[in-house]
Amino acid sequence: MTFSAIDPDRVQTLSGLFRERVALSPDKPAYRQFDCAAQTWKSYTWAEVAHEVSRWQAALAKENMAPGDRVAVMLKNCVEWVIFDQAALGLGLVTVPLYLDDRPDNAAWIINNSGARLLLVEGRFQHRKLAEIVSASPCLERAVSLISPENLTDWSPKFMVAGDWLKAADGTAIPERRITPDLLASIVYTSGTTGRPKGVMLTHENMLWNAWYASRCENFGPDEQFLSFLPLSHTLERTGGYYLPMLLGAEVAYARSINLLAQDMQNVRPTVLISVPRIYERMYTRIEDMLEKKGRVAQALFKAAADIGWHRFEYAQGRAAWHPKLLAWPLFKKLVADGVTEKLGGSLRIAVSGGAPLSPEIARIFIGLGVPILQGYGLTETSPVITVNRPESNVPSSIGKPLPGVDVKIGENNELLTRSRCVMRGYWDNPEATAATIDGAGWLHTGDQTSVDAYGHYHIIGRIKDIIVLSNGEKVPPEDMESAIELDTLFDQVIVVGEGKPCLAAVVVINNEHWQPWCEEHRLDASNPASTLADSRVNKMLLARIAIHIKGFPGYAQVRRAFFTLNPWTVEEGLLTPTMKKKRAQIAARHVREIQSLFSGLSV
Repeated sequence: MTFSAIDPDRVQTLSGLFRERVALSPDKPAYRQFDCAAQTWKSYTWAEVAHEVSRWQAALAKENMAPGDRVAVMLKNCVEWVIFDQAALGLGLVTVPLYLDDRPDNAAWIINNSGARLLLVEGRFQHRKLAEIVSASPCLERAVSLISPENLTDWSPKFMVAGDWLKAADGTAIPERRITPDLLASIVYTSGTTGRPKGVMLTHENMLWNAWYASRCENFGPDEQFLSFLPLSHTLERTGGYYLPMLLGAEVAYARSINLLAQDMQNVRPTVLISVPRIYERMYTRIEDMLEKKGRVAQALFKAAADIGWHRFEYAQGRAAWHPKLLAWPLFKKLVADGVTEKLGGSLRIAVSGGAPLSPEIARIFIGLGVPILQGYGLTETSPVITVNRPESNVPSSIGKPLPGVDVKIGENNELLTRSRCVMRGYWDNPEATAATIDGAGWLHTGDQTSVDAYGHYHIIGRIKDIIVLSNGEKVPPEDMESAIELDTLFDQVIVVGEGKPCLAAVVVINNEHWQPWCEEHRLDASNPASTLADSRVNKMLLARIAIHIKGFPGYAQVRRAFFTLNPWTVEEGLLTPTMKKKRAQIAARHVREIQSLFSGLSV
């Protein structure tokens, strides 16, 4: 019998999906996470999760929560995130996810903007922020923590530890609520790279159908094993790593941390991985470091394996002819490729990359070595997936083809437009922004410029607002250049600037781990970076290194000057979003004097 995911027409809502899944497979493992106290992985069946959802619903009901009320969650990925979300959704409440490492002032702004009445936090890391968040959030009536603070004496009366909060609600009647598909399920605040974030209003229908459409893009089975580490506050993980597995009846394991991801991959042996490009970039950097230590023979073997593997992939996709070198693949697979795939658990069938562009070179290497990367594209405003590559039709430099049920078209200025039942209701309390994003015919304007290739795959060719126009009228997409430069392990973070200027310049953060070895190689003083980086000869050496990575860009799109620093841009400083996107305006403001100096003496 052919396996089929739960039909969204039958369950209608996200809470209906959960009830149906529990009814279909009550004793099947649903979630797995690491128990730090017992130092072992603990599994939860669907029936066990359903029991906890009922307890949490009783506690929410005791707080006199009414349908439409907002409740905020600031947890790392864990089964309690799912329990809280399902408890809220089943009562008609609206979940407002917050990023675990967000700044207190930003979290408080989101709580106040959404009018959230309750906040759930994880533990000690949030306790350091909680007093500031609560004092700055007058709408907040209750703050609940999964673990108890070390000292409760100075805590607000609004605060309760989850165990006590749940116990106090024992026996509370859970009200019957009629949940409909058009009911608001979540307000998800966008990253806010250009000012305050906007609250994206997503309904039950929006996210349920996006998960369903995504399930049609691959031959998923009920025994899939998902490894979840991208934050659940990120809509890609929430739809693809939470609601999609629920449709399938698949198990989700929650990674302990990014630092322990390699170990967790070995323990969990996932078949499906949802990630952002930064994870693949980190893997690539580690591989390069390892090859540098092993020497030229290892480097040559690795390059040959990637090249033959890539040709094998292109041949399988029908885009390349058979070649005798393919006969050598079994040998290179054993010598090189198997070592890479085993580090990812050895069972990976699908590795989704989204949230930002993935470097074609990195995609080429990993795919050549047998890592099945499928790049996709979407927006929080579209729940989020719009397009994705398929295993049988994968153009890694593209964002793939539209999901079934999702309409797309190219509008004026090559802008990608989309329309489907996954498109948001609008921005919370911001009708002007809603009207500027969704036109009268229901088309959502993404702001991204696209083209379509001969295979019907869409490619992002630029961002309408993120284009640098030089003084000679030439237009440059800075993100493409930044991605190319960041492939170099020496350069951690880059912004390219030059609006209205005669040439391009860059502000570059140097990787601290690679700074010392680089200085030793060139007989430079690593202990005094300010002095060393101020040396004009060092500046020229680093510019020459940048030039190698962007030589494929047009002549006018070259970085002529650069400022280098070892001080990274962080979320805490307000220079990165919680999803690690660069806030270009804020970074430029931080380095305004340095940027002015880079263009000093140049005539427009």
